[in-house]
Amino acid sequence: MDKFVIGGGNRLDGEVKISGAKNAALPLIAAAILAPGVYHIDNVPPLTDIKTMCKLLGMLGGNCALGQNCLDIDTINLYKFEAPYELVKTMRASIYVLGPLLARFGRAKVSLPGGCAWGPRPVNLHIEGMKQLGAEIDLLGGYIVAKARKLHNAIIDLDFPSVGATGNIMMAAALIEGETVINNAACEPDIAALAQFLTKMGVEIEGVGTPSLKIFGSKDLKSCDFINIPDRIEAGTFLIAAAITGGKVKLTGCEPQHCLAVIQKLRQTGCKIETGQDWMEIERAGKILPVDVVTEVYPGYPTDLQAQWIALMALADGKSQIEETVYGDRFTHVPELMRLGADVVMNKSTAVVMGKSKLFGAQVMSTDIRASASLILAALAAEGITEVSRIYHIDRGYYRIEEKLAALGAKISRQPGTF
Repeated sequence: MDKFVIGGGNRLDGEVKISGAKNAALPLIAAAILAPGVYHIDNVPPLTDIKTMCKLLGMLGGNCALGQNCLDIDTINLYKFEAPYELVKTMRASIYVLGPLLARFGRAKVSLPGGCAWGPRPVNLHIEGMKQLGAEIDLLGGYIVAKARKLHNAIIDLDFPSVGATGNIMMAAALIEGETVINNAACEPDIAALAQFLTKMGVEIEGVGTPSLKIFGSKDLKSCDFINIPDRIEAGTFLIAAAITGGKVKLTGCEPQHCLAVIQKLRQTGCKIETGQDWMEIERAGKILPVDVVTEVYPGYPTDLQAQWIALMALADGKSQIEETVYGDRFTHVPELMRLGADVVMNKSTAVVMGKSKLFGAQVMSTDIRASASLILAALAAEGITEVSRIYHIDRGYYRIEEKLAALGAKISRQPGTF
């Protein structure tokens, strides 16, 4: 089991290219189930989660060829409708196949998902959405078993603007002729990308980027080519990496409009940030000013950058509060950051951070994708050597992060672990 060995104290300087968005690519792969054909998607990094979704499509009878930055999908001979536990347990996003399988075959059997270890994220919104479209759902032996002779239109009011549930309902509705409405829909760029992909396939969608989506499905969908969006979470992580090390970094191949919330907060810490059409440049010269954050659904500050922000605030000149409103128990990184010397006190779903002038290297353990990123960022700024174990988590969401950081001047290497 590999680990990262990081020598802290180096300022990050230079240019880094942002990869395609994993969280957008996963539902695109699932959407290819809807219409038999051959698809080509560019800007798809070969991450562990992408490989898992491709393997799942292969088990369903499809075929995926994943390159360094592109993906070819063939769903012509896809004929199975069961997503088995051994794959779904490793990645929650596997549940994205529920909607398209149900739409194409009138049935689906999908294992209840697993994934990151930081807490439960219920799938009830997915299930209720399928029910409202006319599916019969049973939970049997750890599987969601769905059947529908014919799905029908519905007006679905989500209790929470879940990205996963919004995407799953969109895909299920893609083959239903007539108007399906999703109210309180997620507005994330990942959903907008899925809507654009479905539109190219032949679905008409209104209200993209708003909380009210109208999907006009069609039985005559076709395969298409597509360019995936940049990863705003990777972009935010590298912005914070530059800030925490007092560096100057230019991000290319990104979408600044997707990162407005984190840009605003970083400017409040004293960082200078310039943006262009597809680039951002950040520089920090003075102290890190303490800035409070409340995570929110898009376009608010993203929960996937909460852990990284706590790492930054651990070195701020004063006290800050970080409140988690999306996933209230997402704080498994806090004890590990404290091993590096961070002063963090938890009060329910709020972390109170008293910034220190220094952090110190130690042995720490990753617990999920974003927790891993926070530990790496803290280690980059800490004195001495930090070893980050269980880095298979980071490989699920960041493509060759150690190589990108090393190119910016970080002292980081991937080494074989002891357990």
